[in-house]
Formats: sequence, structure tokens, C-alpha cells
Amino acid sequence: MTRSHTHAIEVRGLVKHFGATKAVDGIDLDVREGTVLGVLGPNGAGKTTLVRCLSTLIVPDAGTAVVAGYDVVRQPRQLRRTIGLTGQYASVDEKLSGRENLYMIGRLLDLSRAEARRRADAMLERFSLTEAAKRPAMTYSGGMRRRLDLAASMIGRPAVLYLDEPTTGLDPRTRNEVWEEVQRMVADGATVLLTTQYMEEAEQLASELTVIDRGRVVASGGVDELKTRVAGRTLRIRPADPADLPAMAAALRETGLDGPAGATVEDGTGTLDVPILTDEQLTAVVRLFGARGFGIADIGTQLPSLDEVFLAITGEKTSEAAPSVPSDTITEEIAA
Repeated sequence: MTRSHTHAIEVRGLVKHFGATKAVDGIDLDVREGTVLGVLGPNGAGKTTLVRCLSTLIVPDAGTAVVAGYDVVRQPRQLRRTIGLTGQYASVDEKLSGRENLYMIGRLLDLSRAEARRRADAMLERFSLTEAAKRPAMTYSGGMRRRLDLAASMIGRPAVLYLDEPTTGLDPRTRNEVWEEVQRMVADGATVLLTTQYMEEAEQLASELTVIDRGRVVASGGVDELKTRVAGRTLRIRPADPADLPAMAAALRETGLDGPAGATVEDGTGTLDVPILTDEQLTAVVRLFGARGFGIADIGTQLPSLDEVFLAITGEKTSEAAPSVPSDTITEEIAA
């Protein structure tokens, strides 16, 4: 199969059932090469099931998925040599040392002995594990095991990397190290599909976002695009004289420029917040205050936080978690 020159991941109508539950219910995705797609959603929305399907751990019930030019169902063996995966829980061999774990993964990926040793040492250094390289993984802390697992998923320089909530439980310094390594890989041409519960992480890494709930895509687009589409912009104005705030709000109501949601006086910050729907409205508000003689000390536009966007899209409902897949089922499908 010829690899797409535009998309590293192409998914159409992907479906996965667990009994009567549709964990993935007709998902479409396009992930451009050399980018990071952030996949957001409530717990149980289907994020991990999607990753398992795309990484050949489980077989979808319907739809198609092509990753790095390979069909996930018909060409799983070829695909596994081009992808990396870090799941929600570290999966290292506890009896082996950190270096031995990485060397073993490198050899399984057909790296030469010398290259596997070199890459293992490089990844140990990048994830601050060099001092613990010779110790058995069973002696590592939870955060150290997580970093070792991340290093293992990256040692083969995968064309496509799946990160399923990769920094859960990591301290801020280690989380920054993971972000830097992901950004380095993307700069070298890798494509990343990232699921995360950290909105800061999504904003830091992802060029585009897809929000899924109950197994379906409910929103997608760039970070700022979603913010604008869901909640719009807010024009925040701080008058030179705080006493002008009530009169400024009244002037907006009088002219209808406060918008459907209305302007809000923020006494704590001494500002007036005006929901802005169009550039024309923004210009008209500024002209109005100038014509009425109101002095302005500061003015700027703000977008909502990604947390606010996420809550606006998904609401407060909690999706039912998809049943976990028995490990023997996963083993059988990997061996198939």
C-alpha cells in the first residue's frame, strides 16, 4: 500500500464494540504527517480503545484505518515496525535493568547491537535515568518506570507515536522533559497521536484537537479555532477612570453592542468584559467609547481556556467506561 504524502493516520467509520457497548462509534480522523493530534474526552469516551485499534492491539469491528501507509487490520506486522506506543501504565520488564529493557526493545526493532546500545544510552540520558541504568526496573519509582516506558516507545524512532495519557503521575520537571522529547521527534518528522487529561499538555503539544465523547467525534480543529467557535472572544477593557464602568456598560446596552450575552463589569479587576462575535463589533465598540469620551488605560482580546472549551463541548455528563479487554484476547490478536 502506498503511503499518503499528506496524512500519517487516516481513519474512516471506525467501530469497536464490547458487548452491547459501542466504545468507538464511527470515528473519522485525519492526522497530518509531522504534527501532534490531541485527542480529548471524558473518562470512558473511547480514547484508549481508539489507540488500541490504531496500534493493532485490538481489531476494530468495522471501518478502515491506515497508519504510516499500512492497513491496521490487513498489515499489522508491517505497521508494528513503524509505530511506538506508551499506554496508561508502564509495561517494562521489572527483572531487567533500565539499559537492558531499552536494548532489548531496540534489538526487537532490528537495530544493530551497536545502534541499540547507543540509542539506549541516549534515551536514558534524555529521561534522566543514566544513574539508574544498571538497576533492575523493579527498584525504580513509579515516575522512573513511566519515563523508562516512554523511552522504550521512542527508541526505534517511530514514524507514528501513540501517547495515551503519557505524563499521568509525573512531576512537572519530568513532564517538561517528555514534552521536549515529543517536540524533538515531531521536528524530525514523526507524527504523534496524544490522549491527555491535561489541557496544558494539549495546548503545549497539539497543533490540532479532536474531542470525542461516547465513542464519537463531537468537535475538531485547531486550539484557537475551537476556542473561538465554542465560546468566542472577549474584549477586556480597563478604563482610565474605574468610575466610568457603569456608564460604559450602559452605552453598550443602549447601542446593542454588548451582544446577546451582555457585557460584564468586573469590579475586582476594574475591567469591562464584552463578548465579541465579529471584528466589526470589536471596531464599533472601540469607536463608541472614543466618541463618548471614555479614556481607556488598557484593552485586549482573550480567548477562553481550553478547560472551558472542553466543558462547553462535553458538558458535565460522564460517559460510561468501556469494558476492559482481557489480556489473553490482546495477546491472541497480537500474535495473529
